[in-house]
Amino acid sequence: MKDTILIYSGGMDSTTMLYEYQERIAIAVSFDYGSNHNTKEIACAKTHCLRLGVTHMVIPLGFIPRYFRSSLLDGAEAIPEGSYDDENMRSTVVPFRNGIMLSIAVGLAESYNLQYVMMANHGGDHTIYPDCRPEFVDAFDNASKAGTFNGVSLLSPYVNLTKGDIAKRGKQLCIDYAETWSCYKGGEKHCGRCGTCVERREALAEAGIDDPTEYED
Repeated sequence: MKDTILIYSGGMDSTTMLYEYQERIAIAVSFDYGSNHNTKEIACAKTHCLRLGVTHMVIPLGFIPRYFRSSLLDGAEAIPEGSYDDENMRSTVVPFRNGIMLSIAVGLAESYNLQYVMMANHGGDHTIYPDCRPEFVDAFDNASKAGTFNGVSLLSPYVNLTKGDIAKRGKQLCIDYAETWSCYKGGEKHCGRCGTCVERREALAEAGIDDPTEYED
């Protein structure tokens, strides 16, 4: 039954979720919020939605780069390189990004009489991003159910998985991760050096997947 809206970036995690839960996803929604890598991600999202016959919406959030502060919005040179950890990646936080996107997705779900909104946050995000943590998911789920006539619920199936765990699921689903985007710099190729590139490489290696990504180095 098609009862769910997926918040879909076009990255590894949400693409895996799209394939794993495609039978219930009525709409996949991507948000164009002005990040360095939005264009690359959204192109990937369009490719997979077209392939699976899933309705794809792209919603612009032009106010975010105008008013919010984050290195993710400030050009490739502002993105830190190195490991995917708290100290290194904290500058990439777009404040309350998931809360904003979820609010819009919940409104869409109620508008289209759908029961669930699904997001692909995972365990590796917890230290860095407050709006990816289990306590946020639980709180937002309660707010969503209380604030909608049809009691829209938030689903977060990967919240306690690692990115490596997700890649293993993707391997079973035969997903071509070359058709996903991770790099926060948003260049022609993945830089191979920023935290998301490092995390991507580690997850694919953990899953036993030959890395199909084109890197600069």
